Amino acid sequence: MSRPEAVNTNLALAAALMLLVFFLFTGMDTTAKFLALAGIAPMQVVFMRYFWHFVGALVVNGPREGRSLFRSNAPRLQIARGLSVLVSSILNFTAVFYLPLPVTISMFMASPLLVCLLSVPMLGEKLGPRRLTAIAIGFVGVLVITEPWRADLHWAIFLSFGALVASAMYSVLTRRVAHLDSNGTSQVFISAIPALVIAPFGLWLWVWPASWLEWALLVAMGLVGVLGHSLMNHAHRLAQASALAPLVYVQMIYATLLSWAIFAQIPDGNTLIGTAIIVASGIYIWWREGQLARIRGSA
Repeated sequence: MSRPEAVNTNLALAAALMLLVFFLFTGMDTTAKFLALAGIAPMQVVFMRYFWHFVGALVVNGPREGRSLFRSNAPRLQIARGLSVLVSSILNFTAVFYLPLPVTISMFMASPLLVCLLSVPMLGEKLGPRRLTAIAIGFVGVLVITEPWRADLHWAIFLSFGALVASAMYSVLTRRVAHLDSNGTSQVFISAIPALVIAPFGLWLWVWPASWLEWALLVAMGLVGVLGHSLMNHAHRLAQASALAPLVYVQMIYATLLSWAIFAQIPDGNTLIGTAIIVASGIYIWWREGQLARIRGSA
C-alpha cells in the first residue's frame, strides 16, 4: 500500500513543479514584451536573458561539477540545441512586441504536434494514421489563429511561426541529448552559445535601461530561466514525461491572465477556438502515445 501512495505523492509534486515552471516561462514572455514596449531592443533582451542564465548555471552547477560542465558527450548536438533556442527566442521576443501575448503563446501550443512530426526523420520514430490525422487537425487550429487569408495579416505572425519551428527543433534535439550529458552541462551549453552568438548584436543595439525596474527584469529573465529548467528536470525525475505533457496547455491560461492584467489585451474568438483545436489534438496524441507504450510494454 505504501508504494502507490509514494507514486501519487511524486506525481502531485511533479505536476505542481511543472505548473510553476510554465508560469515562470510565461512570465519571461510577458517581461520581454514589457521591456520591448519600454524601448529595449529585442536583441538586447535576448542577450541579457542568456548571459544571466549562463551566470546562474555556473553558480548553481559549477561547485559540484567543475570543469566537466564544459565537456559534452555530444557537442554538435548541444551546439545545435543552443542555436535552436537562440533563434526561437529572437523570433519570439520580436513577435511579442507586435502581437498580443495570447496569440504568440497559443502558437507555441502547437509545439508538441510539430515535435511529434519531426521525431520521424530525426529520431526514427513511426507515426500511424491516427496521430498524423491529429497533427493535421492541430495545424488547422494554427490556421484559425493566424488567419493567413486575411488582407491585413500582420507580418509578425511569421516570426511567431518561425519561433514555433525552432522551439520544436530544440525539443527534439533535447530528447537526443537527454541521456548523454548532465543537466548542468546542458544548461551551460544552451546559455553560453546563445549569449556568445548574440553578444555583438545585443551590445551594438544597447539601450541603457531607464530605471532599476528594467535592470532588475533584464537580470531576472536569465535567473528565471535557470530556475525553470532546473525545476523542470527535477519534475521529470519524479514522474514520467508522458504524465506531465498535457500541463503545457496551462500556459494559455497564464498568458491570458497576464496579458489582461498588464497590457489590457484579451484573446479574440479565433485565438480561443484555434487554441481549443490545438489542445484537443495534442491531448489525443498524448493519450495515443501512452496507449501504444502500454501495448509495447505488455508485448
